[in-house]
Amino acid sequence: MTLDCRAGCGACCIAPSISSPIPGMPHGKPAGVRCVQLTHDNRCAIFGRPDRPKVCTGLKPEVAMCGDDRDHALAWLTALERATVA
Repeated sequence: MTLDCRAGCGACCIAPSISSPIPGMPHGKPAGVRCVQLTHDNRCAIFGRPDRPKVCTGLKPEVAMCGDDRDHALAWLTALERATVA
């Protein structure tokens, strides 16, 4: 089942850390920090552009991650981040 991003969510642009450069964030971003490319309405300003980090383009919405609302997505991604940082 293919999902589209939930309008106004932005959880994947806040919860995870990103170690590769992002336009405006040359050293990436720590977990829990809002990406500078996340617009006021929680959309990616560089979606579809070649300078968008590969980790971002590889993350696809799925039922387990996105759940029924933004709070679920934030909690799921935060738990995943904690589980993968040793």
